[in-house]
Amino acid sequence: MKTKRKISLCLLCLLLVSSPARPAAVVALPIVGVITAAIKKVILAIDLRIQRLQNKTIWLQNAHKKLENTLSKLKLGEISQWTQKQKDLYKNYYEELMKVKSIISYYQRIRDITQKQVRLVDEYDRAWNLIKQDPHFNVAELEYMHKVYSGILNESLKNIDQIFLILDSFTIQMSDAKRLEIINTAADQIDANYDDLRLFNSQNRQLSLQRAKTKHDAEKIKKLYGIPH
Repeated sequence: MKTKRKISLCLLCLLLVSSPARPAAVVALPIVGVITAAIKKVILAIDLRIQRLQNKTIWLQNAHKKLENTLSKLKLGEISQWTQKQKDLYKNYYEELMKVKSIISYYQRIRDITQKQVRLVDEYDRAWNLIKQDPHFNVAELEYMHKVYSGILNESLKNIDQIFLILDSFTIQMSDAKRLEIINTAADQIDANYDDLRLFNSQNRQLSLQRAKTKHDAEKIKKLYGIPH
């Protein structure tokens, strides 16, 4: 599926080659604001939950340590007389601590996926601002690029829904296996979106260079896109 997407992007990009260049002005995609707002909401939610869990971790570690210290001071005969309630408490603290640490690792993974989404939006912003300055693309071509970018960003927006689903999964009954499946799917999808965006940007840069009529023109395009000379 990923390969088919890349092939489609290549074929669509090649359609631009025969088009003449002329000035154009195309606005940025409004969906970027939606994605940015959603990303901020996700990051805020994750950070708040991680902070609460870290506070809980500290409390559990302290409580667990006190019980360990108490146990270490007891003599062998006293240990055997420990009440079942104390033994259960010791066990519960340990199990809860492991559970909290596991959830924190989930949240950190989700945050990594969200940061990839941030990089995707930044990559789009940077590329689109440069393409609009490129004299080698006409209005029709910019509108076409606009549609391709819109499609990629719309697909990436679906990943935000998956991330919210994962966040909600910690408040409902869901197995670790199912939760991991959703996380891995979201990670794979955002990777594919990011790769598609970078591929499309690269193709557009190469197409612009191909249209450069003089060495000076080519140097200007390289400078515009930050391409090494």
